[in-house]
Amino acid sequence: MAAAVSALSGLGDPELDGGDSSGSEDEARPGTAPAAAAQKREERLRKFRELHMKLNEARKLNHQEVVEEDKRLKLPANWEAKKARLEWKLKEEEKKKECAARGEDYEQVKLLEISAEDADRWERKKKRKNPDLGFSDYAAAQLRQYQRLTRQIKPDLEQYQQLKEQYGEALYPTADSLLHGTHVPSKEGVDRMVADLEKQIEKREKYSRRRPYNDDADIDYINERNAKFNKKAERFYGKYTAEIKQNLERGTAV
Repeated sequence: MAAAVSALSGLGDPELDGGDSSGSEDEARPGTAPAAAAQKREERLRKFRELHMKLNEARKLNHQEVVEEDKRLKLPANWEAKKARLEWKLKEEEKKKECAARGEDYEQVKLLEISAEDADRWERKKKRKNPDLGFSDYAAAQLRQYQRLTRQIKPDLEQYQQLKEQYGEALYPTADSLLHGTHVPSKEGVDRMVADLEKQIEKREKYSRRRPYNDDADIDYINERNAKFNKKAERFYGKYTAEIKQNLERGTAV
């Protein structure tokens, strides 16, 4: 019994359990804990700053996209096609100048770059472009005249390039742009417009509007169908029956 008590007491003795080493570990821990906490805090602050910078960058890019989208929505519906066509015309003019500087024919150089399939497709498209279907209504006739007049316009690409360099993005108006009084046409443009209007007036004066009825003409028909028949008969046999008709009107017919 005494031996057991002495053994239990020996288990609780710090000298027997190596109390010196555990005490040294407890003394070392209070020094390392603040450094680890500070390091973890710095790492969290760094991640927070990175997230904050990314959030600001995303907000800025989102605002730019909203502004660009609003600007695109305010442009005309076919603005992209017009802009692409103008850029293509500028490139074509540059190629023409390069070919002229080298002493080459631009049309021949252009034909060498076109495949047979593209040429065949363009030829078919040219044949069916704006076919003359006759008069259908006044709106269609006005549209055909507008298309014919716009095809005659030859833009001055050099002047367009100068205006583009001078005004930049202000050259392409939006819904908020104030255009009244900001553009002064050149003298050449005004003269070209006047010449075109005079040509239209001269051509319009030569027109003779067909009238369905002549108020002064004799009525020798009973309905529209009979009037058409009488016109056809007069066209073919009028020169043979003119004298008989005059005698009947004078009452001197035999």
